[in-house]
Amino acid sequence: MTTPLTLLINGQSRKARAAPDTPLLYVLRNDFGLSGPKFGCGLGQCGACTVLIDGRPVRSCITPAGSVSGRPITTLEGLGTRDAPHPVQTAFIDEQALQCGYCANGMMMASAALLARNPDPDDAAIRHALNDNLCRCGTHTRILRAVKRAAKIMRAK
Repeated sequence: MTTPLTLLINGQSRKARAAPDTPLLYVLRNDFGLSGPKFGCGLGQCGACTVLIDGRPVRSCITPAGSVSGRPITTLEGLGTRDAPHPVQTAFIDEQALQCGYCANGMMMASAALLARNPDPDDAAIRHALNDNLCRCGTHTRILRAVKRAAKIMRAK
């Protein structure tokens, strides 16, 4: 049975109709056309669907949409814009940190959350923050460089 949901997505109040236990990922992609979060494993294990809820990385494929009503949700589209990308987005592009794009959303969202709480993380902190995001392309060293570059950009502002 569907019910009205009001979600605060990327700073905007958005309304949808869905069963409260519908995965947030489905509502974001199907109802609002947000393609940043990806469907990967559907089990919350790969990180492709990661969004920020209250500034913390959360797997949207296993988060019921009804459980986040009224809480701030940030998707990859909400980090920055094409004209003013978030430093994490800029750094990932500059470092060519991504190849296939499977992990891109999760890596960038987890990186943004890390840098919001720790503006100067060391390698161990970065690895810990990104540990639960799968990347099969082997670009891990470039991802580490991208997070460090983003941190530097953010500290300079």
